[in-house]
Parts: sequence; C-alpha cells; structure tokens
Amino acid sequence: MIPVTLPFIPPKEDYDILLHGIWKRQWLTNMGPLASDLEMKLKDHLGVDHLLFVTNGTVALQMAIKALDLKGEIITTPFTYVATTSSIVWENCKPVYVDIDPKSLNINPNKIEAAITAKTSAIVATHVYGNPCDVLAIEKIAKKHKLKVIYDAAHAFGVQVNGTSIFNYGDISTCSLHATKLFHSGEGGLVITKESELLKELAHIRNFGHSGPETFHNLGINGKNSEFHAAMGLANFNHIQAIHNQRKLLTERYDKNLKTFKAFKPLWHKASKENYAYYPIVFDNEELLLKCIDELKVHEIFGRRYFYPSLSHSLPYMESKPLKWADDISKRVFCLPLYFNLTVEEVDMICRLLLRVQNN
Repeated sequence: MIPVTLPFIPPKEDYDILLHGIWKRQWLTNMGPLASDLEMKLKDHLGVDHLLFVTNGTVALQMAIKALDLKGEIITTPFTYVATTSSIVWENCKPVYVDIDPKSLNINPNKIEAAITAKTSAIVATHVYGNPCDVLAIEKIAKKHKLKVIYDAAHAFGVQVNGTSIFNYGDISTCSLHATKLFHSGEGGLVITKESELLKELAHIRNFGHSGPETFHNLGINGKNSEFHAAMGLANFNHIQAIHNQRKLLTERYDKNLKTFKAFKPLWHKASKENYAYYPIVFDNEELLLKCIDELKVHEIFGRRYFYPSLSHSLPYMESKPLKWADDISKRVFCLPLYFNLTVEEVDMICRLLLRVQNN
C-alpha cells in the first residue's frame, strides 16, 4: 500500500539517547530541558525572534486569537483544514469567508476589503500547502483598517519569502509539527511573533496563565508539550536537510512525468521557494479526478482530496456561502503521495496510472 503520507522516523538509537536522559531526570513535561532546547534550535534554524513550542497547531491558533484579544468578525479562507475555522469559532469569534485566488489557492487579497465591517477585528490567512499568501497586500489592508493578522502556517515550515522566514509576517504565525508534516515532533505546534510583549502573553497563556507558583497574569490554557515529543523533534532536527532533499527529488520526478497530464500545480509565490510539504494538483475536471482515484485504489495507492469539500458548505455550525473558486477548486484538487520513504519507482508507477486513465 502507498498512503498519501508517512511520518519520517529518525534512527531509533537517536531517540533512545534522548529517552535515556528523560528517564534519568524524571522531568516529563512543564517545559523541560529538551523542550527548551528544541525551541532554541528551531528559533535559530528558522530565523525568527520569538518562538514557543506548544501542544499542537490548533492550540497554537487558539492561543494566538486569545493573545490578540480578538472579538467579533475574522476574515478567513474556506480553502483550508477545518482547524482554521473551528479555532475562530472556539474563541467566540465569527469567521467570514472570502474567496481564494484560482492560481495560488490562497485567500484573495482583492476580496478582503469588501468583507470588512465595523465588527472586523482580524484576518486569519492560511499559507495553503506552504505556499505564501500575498503577505504584503494583506499587510497593507490590515494597516489601513487597523486589523490584526494571524497566519496559519501549518504547512509552511522552512518557507521564506522576500528573503525572510514566512513566520516573520503578521502579528502571529502558527505552525503544526504533527506527525504528517515534513518536520514533526509526533504531536506539536509552534507560535511565532516578532513582538516581545505578545510573546509574554503567549507564554503565560501556554501555562494556565501563571505568572508565578501562586499568581496569574491572564486567562490561560494547558498549551505545553512533553519531553517525549520534544525528543522526537530533536531526533528529527538533524535530518531536516535530508528530508527536504528527498521531497524535492520526488517532486521534480512528478513534475517531469506529469507534464502532459491535464492538471495544474498551484502557482507558488514568486519571491519564495517550495518546501515540498505536499504535491497537490488541480485536475481539469472532477470526472477525471474521480476516475484516477478509482484506478489508484485498485493498486492500493491513496492520495487525498485536500481540501474537500470547501468549508463554506460543509460545517454544521457555519452558514453555507457560495464562493466561486473555493467551491470549484475543492472539487478538483488532489494531493498525490509524498513522503521521505517513497521511492522514485513508486512515483513513476503513480504517474503511469494517472496518464493511463487520462489517455483511455
């Protein structure tokens, strides 16, 4: 079987060495030495000012909304994972969907301004598949209307735009370190900000709001992560470049093989380079997509309709809202298998099957 993804697993001896230290110290959570070490390594590697290692990417989003004290309406995209919307609702704000750009698949800045009302407090935009949003256009809109900006950068680990980390844009960026991501800690997430005062708010929020053993600074949550997850992150850290190189190799193989296939890849930001987190293609039509899915399943190959259906129609706690491109693209997009242990031969086989369906 070939799944859409498999987690990278570091050499067991690398993880065992870190586990030995955990057993020796008996410090399992509450920001132990491994969690602190991972924070520092990632901060330096990514080139950001302030970074917190937290429970997961969803909690990271909820913490960001809370730290910015957002109220009312938040403009966002329906072409994203449900956590982007559910985090907004969970924090008692109202998501307001606007359509996506049909080429990049990111939120369309040209649609944002028309959706702003007196109740709008922020924009939450997703770097879809790691592809940077038009951050400069969004920043201009946010400044004009005095809005906060949160970027859901769950897929964007290692991405740079205009020569700096994508995490340096917006008031707060969040990232997922879930097992399916190209760099992971089993479960985990990151919260990143340039503002030292925001960092203090987020750090207190992560630890129940504590400012001391018997004092509290603000309303908090248990957003901490364990030493076991930090150990997985640290064990994976030395393999970041190898993971990137292998995914790049496989992506370029797909690109070469599928030149004549009736689908397009999302247009990547011109001032950025791919991080090879996913291999999404948008089929010319849904009929061809469904035929290809059936053919792949026969050979026990499983991609993913990611993101399908559009959130603008699929959530019981949201009003349905027709949006031309989000609705259309969600029906035609498909992520092909991509992970470290996938072989070139398997990529070739997947491509042959897709082309066979197209040409029959």
